Amino acid sequence: MLDKIQPNYVAFDNLPLINQTSGNIERRICTCELLLKRQNRKGFLHRIVTGDEKWIHYDNPKRRKSWVKPGHASTSTAKPNIHGKKLMLCIWWNQLGVIYYELLQPNETITGERYQQQLMRLSRALKIKRPLYAKRHDKVIYQHDNARPHVAKVVKETLRALQWDVLPHPLYSPDIAPSDYHMFRSMTHGLAEQHFTSYEEAKNWVNVWIASKDEEFFRHGIRMLPERWEKVIAKDGQYFE
Repeated sequence: MLDKIQPNYVAFDNLPLINQTSGNIERRICTCELLLKRQNRKGFLHRIVTGDEKWIHYDNPKRRKSWVKPGHASTSTAKPNIHGKKLMLCIWWNQLGVIYYELLQPNETITGERYQQQLMRLSRALKIKRPLYAKRHDKVIYQHDNARPHVAKVVKETLRALQWDVLPHPLYSPDIAPSDYHMFRSMTHGLAEQHFTSYEEAKNWVNVWIASKDEEFFRHGIRMLPERWEKVIAKDGQYFE
């Protein structure tokens, strides 16, 4: 849920505070206007491949809110311990489903070089699972955020070499990133009360979760984009849940 924390900053679920400066807001509006115009000229949602990273905690207590009488303090369980044992999930998908994912080993995280290698493996997976992207008029339109590894020089060079069309994405905008507003939100709900004791248990859960989602789930996540772009414009660039 989006809660105002202090002037110029907001929080989006468990993500760090979002810098809500006038410059960032203006870029959000301009980017969404450009994307809407492009979509209206010629629909491109079917060509989008998107991806991101998410921490999978070993311990996932369910957060419960309590209803109390006015004037009495409410109680709720704590969020998962962010300092506890966890694994990083790196996952890529389109409107047909998951294309490729990696669950990193404990203590592993993402660097520009690792992300560049992942993109090459994603490219190979696309050739096998989504051969239509190889056609001249159906090349990949790639959507990811501006996390530091995603904008490393080696990554930009690889994306140019792959000839993927990279969608512009404004800073601090998880509310218009499909993995954040759709996939990871659903995954977080599914993880509630899950407790893993090993890497293998966590990976098995990810496999089962992916298999449980039908094509409509993924299609809906991508097809929500124009509605969310419109909402950014209608709200004058303000952030939303």
